Amino acid sequence: MAENFLNKRRLGKSGFNVTEIGIGLWAIGGDEWGPVDDQNSLDTIEAALQSGITFFDTADVYGQGHSEKLLGKYMKGRREEFIVGTKIGWVGYNREAEKSAYDSTEMLIAGVESNLERLDTDYIDLIQCHIHIREPNMEYFLEGFQKLQVAGKVHAYGVSSSNFDFIKDFNADGGTAALQIDYSILNRTAEEEIFPYCLEHDIGVIVRGPLAMGILTGKFTPDTRFPAGDFRQNWHENQVFLEDLMKVNQLRDIAGDKSLVQLALQFVLANPIVTTVIPGAKTVDQLRQNVDVGGLPPLSKQVLSQINEIVPVGGGRKIWPA
Repeated sequence: MAENFLNKRRLGKSGFNVTEIGIGLWAIGGDEWGPVDDQNSLDTIEAALQSGITFFDTADVYGQGHSEKLLGKYMKGRREEFIVGTKIGWVGYNREAEKSAYDSTEMLIAGVESNLERLDTDYIDLIQCHIHIREPNMEYFLEGFQKLQVAGKVHAYGVSSSNFDFIKDFNADGGTAALQIDYSILNRTAEEEIFPYCLEHDIGVIVRGPLAMGILTGKFTPDTRFPAGDFRQNWHENQVFLEDLMKVNQLRDIAGDKSLVQLALQFVLANPIVTTVIPGAKTVDQLRQNVDVGGLPPLSKQVLSQINEIVPVGGGRKIWPA
């Protein structure tokens, strides 16, 4: 695949300039997005690299480490071509007590060492706390990340959350370089408080969920049923899902000659606080749809105004915890 026109943006205080379109590698873990083929996954990583993408995001919990292992396998011998973001925190999470399993700095450091082993690398460009809500063990994440940073095993750290109080607490010492957050046409809640805070504190914004877990691809209907092993199996029973499908039908008229995927990604990138957007891709064809957005002109003020009429600034709702 020929290199596309992917601009680069500065990722907060991390020191990295990353392509405005990256790739999220949750789906290739193979345990929550339906069937996936490892060779297709490796081909997709190759296509992403050849297209010019520099930012690859994964996590220890994606396929219980399988996603990290696949990325590590592919990076072997050319690690410098990748800027890798990975995450830690959900494995062993106690939902009743609402706290992670990492109850000491040493345990957190050992956990990140496991990330490093699966990725088959000596360093992680960006390590992120994967917990989305206020974390009683937060101090261990911060202390562990900072010690790993001093040791050169982590270059920058951040948090993945939509909880404003948690984000502020995590950045209490000003060291947070990046925030990963759910943001899309259908979920604009970050615009009110979180994005202005990130701008003020030089925190880069990594957008996950730009296609609203597939809703903004336009391929779902009220009759859609997801296969076994797909976490979206019960969505057809969710009223928010059905309301979002109605909004998608309104967006079709705005998209014109663009695909809904292109409209959705361009909307996210139209916000200057966003550093990079990381839509998932399990196949080369899905990847191509994402990177093709890099060669399109920005959305017009008229189109953005029309989107605001469907989902107002700061509006929208989520059907999956962020």
